[in-house]
Parts: sequence; structure tokens; C-alpha cells
Amino acid sequence: MSAEVTPLTTSIDTLRFSTAGSVDDGKSTLIGRLLFDAQAILEDQLATLKGATIKHGHVDTGEPIDFSLLTDGLIAEREQGITIDVAYRYFATPKRRFIIADTPGHEQYTRNMVTGASTAHLTIILVDATRGLTIQSRRHAAIAGLLKIPHVVVAINKMDLVGYAEDVFVRLRDEFAPFLAQLGFVEVTFIPVSALKGEMLANRGEAMPWFTGPTLLETLETTQAHQAVEQPFRFSVQRVARSKFGEMSNLRGYQGRLDGGAITVGEDVTILPSMLEAKIHSIQTYAGPITRANAGEVVTLVLDQQIDVSRGDMLVKHGSGADGLGAMPVVADRFAADLCWLDTTPIDLNRRYWIKHTTRSTRAVVESIEYRLNVETLEETVETFPKIQVNDIARVTVACQQPLVFDAYTDNRATGCFILIDDTTNRTVAAGMIQGVAK
Repeated sequence: MSAEVTPLTTSIDTLRFSTAGSVDDGKSTLIGRLLFDAQAILEDQLATLKGATIKHGHVDTGEPIDFSLLTDGLIAEREQGITIDVAYRYFATPKRRFIIADTPGHEQYTRNMVTGASTAHLTIILVDATRGLTIQSRRHAAIAGLLKIPHVVVAINKMDLVGYAEDVFVRLRDEFAPFLAQLGFVEVTFIPVSALKGEMLANRGEAMPWFTGPTLLETLETTQAHQAVEQPFRFSVQRVARSKFGEMSNLRGYQGRLDGGAITVGEDVTILPSMLEAKIHSIQTYAGPITRANAGEVVTLVLDQQIDVSRGDMLVKHGSGADGLGAMPVVADRFAADLCWLDTTPIDLNRRYWIKHTTRSTRAVVESIEYRLNVETLEETVETFPKIQVNDIARVTVACQQPLVFDAYTDNRATGCFILIDDTTNRTVAAGMIQGVAK
């Protein structure tokens, strides 16, 4: 008699979260310990981690494992005891899947922090209980606010070094909360933790009975992951494919990822910026044709007629607000944006950069600087001779050689972001969040 097979469930969702905070606040240790306590480290990984601890470990408290080495894999990271590059880790609990981006805290690697946090639903900002708030703590919080990350967990770490004192936690919470309140987060949660000892991560421990809130893992499991399915349909064409798509073998397929909303076979779409119209004939995937595609899926869309569609064009549903979820995107060659400058060479208003937005690249100049953001006070500083240097955040006006199809970043993070690239060094010099059409 054969046993009945129960199909695996795929109903649990995925939460993407990142770490942030100043250098040596314990971000990598927190992630490593969280994975260990959640039983998400394999036996061979644990054996390798123990060997790496003997060779590179920076733990001098008698602990057998330096959990920071789990994500700090570069030789330079292990030698210096700091995070340089973004490290991604994946794990799951019975309630949810997780994608972690462990980002650097050092000011020199702020660009990597921006990269890791750009797709996060939640960010964990660590604060060292022995040092208190730093400029990097505020800078990373400000960047998380600009990136429109909806949920923030402030982990007051190293509570073991202050005797698990409740008054230390309360003082830092009350000091940081007003600053975070100005950044527009949907939800802010404060949790006292000891990453080294594993207190209040996956397990409550016994050291802080005065704190009755959820553990870090419980918070991660219950935080709502905002889905782009609820946004208007956006599809940026990445590649044009010529193949045989069933009975319409003479048609081309347009490949890319849905950056918002959903699309169903038979729906009318408009191609921007040309404003040509067509109907979705079929939706192709590697596994075969489907009738509906949702945000985040990579598909090939086949139209019902021959139309000149190129890489960088965007498909939207026909008619302004046709899906009841908002207006058509903007087609313009000038826009206002918040710019995070990442290069050691200051911005040059007299030179052209490459701008990469969705799947389109063109030339662009920063026409003007409206103000620079003071990350310590969040004041908007207007200077007579404005100048943007590394790690500065500023409101600017950008002019492009060709028009872009975009939404405001607050409406769609995927179609409202861009990067600037130095055409001589090929370095990414800035990351930007579009606020709207320039005045």
C-alpha cells in the first residue's frame, strides 16, 4: 500500500531585510547568531565556521564561534573585522522565507549599504549600547527613509556589556525615536539584544525579563511584506526575442520583469514613450505559457501585432489609471530627485554622466542642486556655491538626453530609481530617487 504524498506548500511569502548602522555595532554577528539560533546553518558550514574562528576570529570572550565570519567571507573582512561588501543569506522558518542583506557600516562603503537596502521590505539598524548613536546610525536611517523602506527595527545591541540595564535601552530609544519619526517609516520597533549571547534574537533568554515585546525573529516573521502587485502594471522591456510563439510564430516576444501590478492575456496595453497600443496575445515563461503574470516575475510578453518595441520601452495598461491603481507613468527628460553621492570625486555640474533607469541608458547632466540634507539634523541646507561630496544627500534637478518613463519613487521603487555612472571610469557615482517632474 503506497503512502499518500502531501504536496509542499508554497503559500508562505518572502521578506527581504537588510542590516544597517555604524561600524563595529555587531551587524554580522547578529545575522550569524540569528541563523545559528534559527537552525539555518548546516553542519559542514558550522565546522568551517569553527575553523575560521580559530584563524580569523575576533571574539575574545571565550565564545567558541565568531558568528560574524559567516557573512564576512572576504579575506580583508576577516583580517580587519569589518564588513566591506554586501553578503546575502537565505533561510526559512515554518512561517516565512527570508533574504538577508548584511551591509557595511563603515562610511567608506556607504555605497554598498545603499545597494543592499534598495530592495528591502525592512531594515535592522543596530546601535551599540556602549557607544550610543553615531553619525552613521543617523546617515543609514536617513538613507533607509529616502529608499522608502517601510519597516525599521532598531536593535540596541551589546546589552550584555551594560549589564542588560533597562535605563540604557530606554535612553537610547527615546533619543533615536524623534529622529526616525521625521523619516516617514510605516513602523518602527525597538528591541534590546545581545548578538554575541543570543539574547532576544530567536530566543528570549532570561537576561532581560523587563522587556515584554517580541523577539527579533518574531518581529521578522510577522512584519507585513509590502507587495508590488498592488501597484499599477509596469513592464520595462529588457530584450526583444525572435522565436516561434505557437500559432503566432511571426511575432516577437518582449522579455523583462514586472516592476509592478499584474497582466493577463487579452488585456490592452500601451507602449511608452511611443504611445502605440496592442493586446497581450500570450505570456511565455521558461516552464511554458501562463495566463497571468504578477509583479516580480520574469516573463516574455507576446503582442497581437507587429509593433516597433525596443529595449528601454515600458508597457503599461491602456488608459490612464486603467487598472484603478493610479495614473500613467511620466514621460519626461527632466525631473527632480534625491541623490546619494557615492564617489570620492565631487559632483561636476558641467559634465555629462550615463544614467541607467530601469532598462534604459542615456546621457544626463545634473543641472542644479536645490539643497543638501544634513543627516544629523535632517535640515535642508542651501548654499551659495553648492557642492556634493561622497556620502552627501541632496535634492537635484537632472536633465536627460532622451526622455525616461518613470513614476515617483514613493509610488514605485523600481521605476522611480536610477544610478549615475562615470563614463571614463565606469564607476557608479550616485544613486537617485525620482520625486517628480522638475519645476
